[in-house]
Amino acid sequence: MARAYLEEKAPPAGSFAAPHAPAFKNQLEALKSMSVVVADTGELDLVKKYHPIDCTTNPSLVYKALSMPENRHYLEKALAADKKAPHAAKPGVSRPYAGVADQLSVDLGCELLKIVPGRVSTEVDANLSHATQATVDKALRLMELYAARGIDPARIYIKLASTWEGIEACRRLERQGVNCNMTLLFSFAQAAACADAGATLISPFVGRIMDWYKAKEGRDFAPHEDPGVLSVKRIYNYYKAHHYNTIVMAASFRNAGEIRELAGCDKITISPALLDELEKSSGSLERKLSPKGAHTDVLKLSNMHEDLFTQLHGADQMAVDKLKQGIDGFAADQKRLEDLLASIAMGTVKENH
Repeated sequence: MARAYLEEKAPPAGSFAAPHAPAFKNQLEALKSMSVVVADTGELDLVKKYHPIDCTTNPSLVYKALSMPENRHYLEKALAADKKAPHAAKPGVSRPYAGVADQLSVDLGCELLKIVPGRVSTEVDANLSHATQATVDKALRLMELYAARGIDPARIYIKLASTWEGIEACRRLERQGVNCNMTLLFSFAQAAACADAGATLISPFVGRIMDWYKAKEGRDFAPHEDPGVLSVKRIYNYYKAHHYNTIVMAASFRNAGEIRELAGCDKITISPALLDELEKSSGSLERKLSPKGAHTDVLKLSNMHEDLFTQLHGADQMAVDKLKQGIDGFAADQKRLEDLLASIAMGTVKENH
């Protein structure tokens, strides 16, 4: 089984472009006819500009959005509400503003839901990435906060890191009706385990995979040979060939060429800069992925257990490195947000933070 997993298979040849495709004003419009386009930002004005169906955030994007001077009132409001909260509802003294950060993520999510017609992804604290029960508890807390604001649970994805513990948390949450978006996904083993756990959606990272191989090999990659692109194609074909319902949402792009190579993927989450580039591109866009053309030589990996996951994921050094790096980076930005809250609460914040 391990050999079957490790053996790379070339994606099926052929084009899925319609023979008489309608004309579109730009490539962004064309992409929206093939894939659900999601905005990878927490900045409200940018979401309004590009009219995505869904919106996704992470601790880094939340920190970036909420540290803007024009959003200072969200932080002050959350801190004021925290003062009124019962003491038992607050986190421990080591991280007294962790609960406020949760509230802010939900506040931002609610604002985004006023703009997008679909869903918003809100991420669980990255510090809990290796703790299954704590992740489940935090996810349910976030859902409670959304429910208190009158938000339909069907409009929320809870984002979890694709560690073994996070995947197990996903399994439990999906059974309770909480739809999960599995993020920081770099290996085929992670993708197979997420589908086996019943995840609603996965977010395989394209650009971060390419970054690792670019550093290792000391060269650039054309979009059609990009390791991140090939990884998502392999996952997509495996899911469709084995009839999994888990949605594939390609994420973390470094250039528009990567996006074009994945046109037709179920969902694609795109940064504002690349949304702008696609909107300004008038050339035709070929569909590269389609359920009808899906093919894989990898056997279905059912009933995956921790030992097998550890073996398969651990055999992919890129995925091991990037998963750790991603968790560490998100945890660092979570701390930056909590530190910002502390400085505001103590009246020591600087105007240009």
